[in-house]
Amino acid sequence: MPAIKTLGLFCGTLFLLQVIHAQDTTQVKNKDKVEKIKAGWSFGAVPAIAYDTDIGFKYGGVVNLYHYGDGSHYPQYDHSIYLEWSRTTKGSGINQFIYDSEYLIPKVRLTVEASLLTEKALDFYGFNGYKAYYNNNFTDDTHPDYISRVYYKQERSLTRLKAEFVGKHIGDHVKWFSGVAYYGNKISSVDIDALNEGQDPKDRLPDTALLYDQYISWGIIPDDQVDGGSTTLLKFGLVYDTRDNEPNPMKGLWSDIQLIAAPSFLGNEYAYSRIALTHRQYFTLAPKILSLAYRLSYQGKIGGEMPYYMLPFVYNMPPYVTRDGLGGAKTIRGVLRNRIVGEDFVYGNIELRWKFYRNVIFNQNVYLALATFLDGGQITGFYTPDKTGVPDAYKYLFPDVPEKLHMSYGAGLHVAINQNFILSADYGRAIDPRDGDSGFYIGLNFLF
Repeated sequence: MPAIKTLGLFCGTLFLLQVIHAQDTTQVKNKDKVEKIKAGWSFGAVPAIAYDTDIGFKYGGVVNLYHYGDGSHYPQYDHSIYLEWSRTTKGSGINQFIYDSEYLIPKVRLTVEASLLTEKALDFYGFNGYKAYYNNNFTDDTHPDYISRVYYKQERSLTRLKAEFVGKHIGDHVKWFSGVAYYGNKISSVDIDALNEGQDPKDRLPDTALLYDQYISWGIIPDDQVDGGSTTLLKFGLVYDTRDNEPNPMKGLWSDIQLIAAPSFLGNEYAYSRIALTHRQYFTLAPKILSLAYRLSYQGKIGGEMPYYMLPFVYNMPPYVTRDGLGGAKTIRGVLRNRIVGEDFVYGNIELRWKFYRNVIFNQNVYLALATFLDGGQITGFYTPDKTGVPDAYKYLFPDVPEKLHMSYGAGLHVAINQNFILSADYGRAIDPRDGDSGFYIGLNFLF
């Protein structure tokens, strides 16, 4: 059974209704509620508190600062600074800085990220979706088939640095995109001794081979990729954007095409190229209250050879970022994180969003929204490692079954402050038990 016992990712509902040097003017009434036009600085903050039997107590927080200038662009901000810092008592941690602005460089949107993400127990299920066997009994310490609670885990330290630029190309809706990103992956097996330190004897992890260790011993993961590696990416693309409001659009289109290359002249040991096509559309069903949104994306390899450690990444347009493959909080909610990893994949989401409450509280514009969703995705191009070293007794881990759509469904609650700071809580359930059971996620922003 999963070892996570969540105490909560925030204490209290809102530790954020504060404005620094902000000036307010009133806007037209909206259903008898007067909305404030924000100016100057405002911020939102959420403490991060959780507990996991294996990785320990999590503590830290998230702060997002917004500068609205003189308020003439509200609800669009002039500058956004996102800061996240968290630690667990067993050594995992998030150190993340993201800056986003359309006004630092005239007529160009700049998004900069600097992150160090250390995970003592990162999900690892193998490759190609259902062609990688998953058995939750292997991680259930009450079941006879139990191997280890961290059997489907590995350790990773990821350094990510990037700068991305979006500028107008034709009119207000067609834009160009370019960027550069560095991914420094350091990967190893889970440090069982470190996780067992200070544990009650009944909670100690057995010293046994994990799936990642088996993949190494069988030669599925090449020797020169075992410890990870560094990759520098160049990105180019076009964007078509007619959204009426970026944080939670009620209408419009948002489509983009990205070409992503890891050229050898930048020092990449593995040179390859990818394409990412993503389309999002938003429909108003009831003005200012009810909307329908969907997202469809295809991301695949064009050429070259990808190292396995660069497979589990999904590429989005700024300011959205994600560091994981299909499954989990940012792609297919309720499906295990990184469950669906391959060279080419498709995924999609559809959400019904209902803003059921809107008011001005402590001089801040607040609305509450409920959402129901259906998510799905699958591998369309397989990663084909060498499996000749797999012993006959373990070939069941690579079932000859068709890959098909991995799906989940669920609902979420969203609390929005001044339209931009959006605290989200989503609960999703996987439809197929081969994808896990369910997931509960607390974070920021709507999914797309």
